[in-house]
Amino acid sequence: MGFHIITHDVKLAAIQLYELDLLDLDNILHSCGFSLRTFYCILKLWRQTGDVVRPNTNRRGRPCILDHEDVQYLLCLVADNPDYFLNELLHLLKTNRFISIHYSAIHNVLECAGVSRKKLKRIAIKRNEERRAQFIERMAAYAPEQLGFLDEVFKDERTPARRYG
Repeated sequence: MGFHIITHDVKLAAIQLYELDLLDLDNILHSCGFSLRTFYCILKLWRQTGDVVRPNTNRRGRPCILDHEDVQYLLCLVADNPDYFLNELLHLLKTNRFISIHYSAIHNVLECAGVSRKKLKRIAIKRNEERRAQFIERMAAYAPEQLGFLDEVFKDERTPARRYG
């Protein structure tokens, strides 16, 4: 028969068919396509753990304290105010989310999410609420059809035929 991956659903269906006595074992093995030994390994695992797949034991290090919602909260904080220091984010997590972790864990989470100090510094330097409001007020005088935009990525004043910067 050879090696092939048996999906979680097929394993679970085989166990349910066996335990509810809907099919005999030979028909279950034939329809699911695995051996008697594989079936009994799955059945043993089901009775020991309540699931048909082994828990992931390949993880190294401590499990992450922050779940998806906590990470999204951190990303929203950074997006709203990129001037936060790690200790300020730590304090906000403690007071608003009741999570106590080390600031290096926050740094690692933000780094994994693709937020870098360079990016934060660039955002913080460019952000000026007063100038932003002035710009919006000035642009509101124009209709959308009157606006045109230019991308200056390939702008080079030395020669128009130059292809590489």
